[in-house]
Amino acid sequence: MIQTVIKRDGRIVGFNDQKIQAAIRKAMLHTEKGEDEQLIVRITDFIATKGKTQMSVEDIQDAVEIELMKSSRKDVAQKYIAYRNQRSIARKAKTRDVFMEIVNIRKNDVTRENANMNADTPAGMMMKFASESTKPFVDDYLLSEDVRDAVKHNMIHIHDKDYYPTKSLTCVQHPLDHILNDGFVAGHGSSRPAKRIETAAVLACISLETCQNEMHGGQAIPAFDFYLAPFVRSSYIEEVKTLEKLVNKNLDHLKHADIDDYLEKDLENLEGDERLKQHAINKTVNRVHQAMEAFIHNMNTIHSRGGNQVVFSSVNYGTDTSAEGRCVMRELLKSTYEGVGNGETAIFPIQIWKKKRGVNYLPEDRNYDLYKYACQVTARRFFPNFLNLDATFNQHEKWNANDPERYKWEIATMGCRTRVFENRFGEKTSVGRGNLSFTTINIVKIAIECMNVKSQEDRINLFFAKLDHMLELTARQLDERFQFQKTAFAKQFPLLMTKLWNGCETLNESDTIQSVINQGTLGIGFIGLAECLVALTGKHHGESKKSQELGLKIVTYMRDRANDFSEKYQHNYSILATPAEGLSGRFTKIDRKEFGIIPGVTDRDYYTNSNHVPVYYKCSARHKAEVEAPYHILTRGGHIFYVEIDGDATHNPEAIMGVVDMMDKLNMGYGSVNHNRNRCMDCGYENAEPNLEACPKCGSHHIDRLQRITGYLVGTTDRWNHGKLAELNDRVQHNL
Repeated sequence: MIQTVIKRDGRIVGFNDQKIQAAIRKAMLHTEKGEDEQLIVRITDFIATKGKTQMSVEDIQDAVEIELMKSSRKDVAQKYIAYRNQRSIARKAKTRDVFMEIVNIRKNDVTRENANMNADTPAGMMMKFASESTKPFVDDYLLSEDVRDAVKHNMIHIHDKDYYPTKSLTCVQHPLDHILNDGFVAGHGSSRPAKRIETAAVLACISLETCQNEMHGGQAIPAFDFYLAPFVRSSYIEEVKTLEKLVNKNLDHLKHADIDDYLEKDLENLEGDERLKQHAINKTVNRVHQAMEAFIHNMNTIHSRGGNQVVFSSVNYGTDTSAEGRCVMRELLKSTYEGVGNGETAIFPIQIWKKKRGVNYLPEDRNYDLYKYACQVTARRFFPNFLNLDATFNQHEKWNANDPERYKWEIATMGCRTRVFENRFGEKTSVGRGNLSFTTINIVKIAIECMNVKSQEDRINLFFAKLDHMLELTARQLDERFQFQKTAFAKQFPLLMTKLWNGCETLNESDTIQSVINQGTLGIGFIGLAECLVALTGKHHGESKKSQELGLKIVTYMRDRANDFSEKYQHNYSILATPAEGLSGRFTKIDRKEFGIIPGVTDRDYYTNSNHVPVYYKCSARHKAEVEAPYHILTRGGHIFYVEIDGDATHNPEAIMGVVDMMDKLNMGYGSVNHNRNRCMDCGYENAEPNLEACPKCGSHHIDRLQRITGYLVGTTDRWNHGKLAELNDRVQHNL
């Protein structure tokens, strides 16, 4: 006798004979003879009693077909078979529709989910086919039932769900010295240790590119200046050795001579050793510049992920005060300022200037000149962004200005905002660590569900009760994914688990990664705090102090619960101010369909990014900063502060410095500046002229705006999804 049934999604449920009867009855109603209740009961009873203890839905349906064919009602059997086929086609119809959208290279939120992925190329199409096929598999077989239900009902979003079955991790900060000093094996060949700056720059590219194919998130270098500095000196020594051959004398005294800075100078008035030394410096600076130029060019042209997408790369720098480290930074900034190809702005790597008092922020600091130059470069090229090492939550007790490896105790960030620093299971550092996975909660929908409660106090209490339930579920879901990830073998990540992840040196290729990955973080994200507050109070946090108080109470509660989950599950949980790209429109679209248009909540095509003041709200940069600053200390999984400034910022680096000053005063962790930049899509020409219609260089009318979508740049808004395009059009400038 049948006791339990295996459903198509793998779930096991109790047997219900009424479903067999209903299916047969439906088929009979579509025949001329109509119902035969006696036959329905007889076939149902026979299958129920003669069947196995546990059967699949398909096996039960096969049995119904056989019994109907044996009966005198062959007409019913035909209708039943036709109905099964129709249901099968209907189940596949959604997948077919999605696939045809990809085949026909339609511009929609599926093909434009990731603005830096070209889904129109063959490799891009293959990735989208794989992605859209994998997500239902994850829902059906890898998620617990209540998690699947929360996803289905738009309560949570599991990021990079298509990568879930691969057991891959999100991101990592590369300890590049392991690669540069020891070499590594990737693919079918090995790379020797670097000896000169050109090789070091190429190996940095290869490290980022190779690891990108092993992970689903971004790649970052936490101390680009420190890692490459030794190879400036070795390249200088090479130049001195070349001079030895030219002048035919020993120049060992020049090889290790003190050099305060690597600056190109005219040789005309120099003589003897001074002339030779400066010649070697000049040649070295030129080589470093070419190496940095090549690094940027490679990061914008070398494809990863099946030849479809450039590496989501980031580099952190700014605190190496050695002459060699300063040379790396200066030439990287020069190359960035000059642009790539026809002079266009480089999209990658995301460059991050690590601002630190006593190192580069104050006029008397050693690297202050480079900080000023970084602001000048940002004013033209959007990068670098600015990471505030002086923020109270970004400081490390082991940091010492005299420590040559102090970068290990400096926080580094990556991409839009991912932050990894605190660590319950090892050294507090960003180096050799990353995020394992993250999931975002739709706090707007939770608030909408509470709107009918008239008493504001009761409404808010209900909101917190619902939020707590969703936090519990999200924390458990992240642990379930962790338990799945940890079963991966080291050999599945040939570079990550041999050279990059902290503790990977203890692993053999046949070992699982369980013993080392708990140093990573699990992120609980949120978006739409502004809309959430409007639903609960009628106003967002940018326009109401009471709403701001509630906003801080909500995110503080989330932070506190994340700490509880860290103890309960023994992981590094943190709260993430989610960088929503495709998600910001997806959440809204589904909520609007369910609840209709709610002013200030679902009346736009997107939810506001994380805890930001809405992009359409007109206020000063200072007000925006004051509202958003308190959230940075709460969102240890990552955050960012944006300012939109008007017009051409190229000749106004002081505006950039003013934003950094605000970050310093308000204890903000990470920030950047957006401004106007036009790009001709035919020749690459760029300028900041407002409302540019024709390219002054080639006459083309194919003009686009260069803009950040979440935290990274996108070369063309043609690849932006509907929600983010709507947000872009709503953005207003902030007066400084």
